[in-house]
Amino acid sequence: MSSKTKRRPAVPQRRRSGPPWVWIVLALAVGALLGGPIGAATADPRSDTQQAIDKLKAADAKRDAEQIVALTEQARQVRDALAPVLEQFAAAVPPGAATPGPDATAQQVTAWRAATTKAVAGFDNPPSAGTGVNIARGGLTAATRTLHEAVTAYEQALTAPAPAKAAQLAHAGKLRDIAVATWAVGGTQLDQLNIDAGHGHAHVFLPAAPGQGAMTSDGSPEGK
Repeated sequence: MSSKTKRRPAVPQRRRSGPPWVWIVLALAVGALLGGPIGAATADPRSDTQQAIDKLKAADAKRDAEQIVALTEQARQVRDALAPVLEQFAAAVPPGAATPGPDATAQQVTAWRAATTKAVAGFDNPPSAGTGVNIARGGLTAATRTLHEAVTAYEQALTAPAPAKAAQLAHAGKLRDIAVATWAVGGTQLDQLNIDAGHGHAHVFLPAAPGQGAMTSDGSPEGK
């Protein structure tokens, strides 16, 4: 009987792969290489300080844009309220005239005071704003307060003794003229702010007469 020994088929041995952590390290390295250029392309090149500065500038620009609209509307309302005061004031103390006109009535002067008091109060507690807006608001505020002082001076002149009355009326008239001229400075700045903001011209001036030293509208078409 043949006793040939049967050979068992050889079992192929598995190749040992590298430790798992090797592949993890390789994956992380590849990710870093690929992610680096992508991150560099999408990252903001500005420094943190510059980003903060730009953010503040954008917020200031938005704030000023809103305040230009609000201040223009306020200026128009105040102008409309003060126009009758100036018209009656001009009849009582004509601009540039050597002699005053007829005295205003007590009722008229009371109405003047009410109008200027309300206008002055409207400019109290102004909000924070940029330089351009502050200049415009400051001019309008100073003008309104000066006109209020002119009304007070006129009211006092009405009860002054005859020898002093003419001089006091003239003083009231000068204060009125300063108020109109000062408003024109603020109004001109407000006009420029509206142009720069893309709204076009905003001619918000008080009624002025020759000799008062006030700038007036340049005749350009009114904007928005």
